[in-house]
Amino acid sequence: MIKRLLISIITIAAVFTAGAQPAFKGGQGALDNFLRSKIVYPEYSSQNCISGVIQVAFRLDKQGNVTDAKIQQGPGIDLDDEALRVIKLTSGHWIVPADYNPTTNLVQPIRFDPDQTRCGSSTKKDAQAAITDYKNRQELENAVTNYYVNKYQGKADLSKEPLIIALKKQLGFDDELISDILKQASEKLKQGDTDGACTDWNFIHNVGSDRANSFIEKYCSKKP
Repeated sequence: MIKRLLISIITIAAVFTAGAQPAFKGGQGALDNFLRSKIVYPEYSSQNCISGVIQVAFRLDKQGNVTDAKIQQGPGIDLDDEALRVIKLTSGHWIVPADYNPTTNLVQPIRFDPDQTRCGSSTKKDAQAAITDYKNRQELENAVTNYYVNKYQGKADLSKEPLIIALKKQLGFDDELISDILKQASEKLKQGDTDGACTDWNFIHNVGSDRANSFIEKYCSKKP
């Protein structure tokens, strides 16, 4: 199940050149509230009680749109992806002075804190083990998604499907996970983040499930 976990937003930092500074419409408090309202705590980190402070670096163009967003510091897991996603959603919500230098780098740290009522017994050692496991399983996930992409294109070696099914079981790619990711995608779609929702739906499609196909056909430009 998707868990609603506490997210702490830390004040934005920036390396400014001479001239006026850009500001989020409504001020820092409005930025904090915006990010809190948009964050969907990622499924893997939610289930494994992983916390962290993700440093997102980005720039703003003259129209206040986010450009060149990237992770400056993070654990290299799904928290990074979510922090990056919500920073991009701030596009168009910035007031940018006429003399602003668009090559200025800004950094927004976002802290993810698990719900202690569920994760109180989890230790830093547990979280680090889960982070390591996340990174180690990427090769297995890639084997699954590559197989199905090739299968949809008529290029897969179908004799390998029993192995792929076993990998899916090992990775926990079951109906419950698919349901959770569908809910996660629905939340992103409600935010107006069709790209984020399509990323989730395409993942479902690429692990051999057809449960997201109708959404992909309706909202996404094409299947992967």
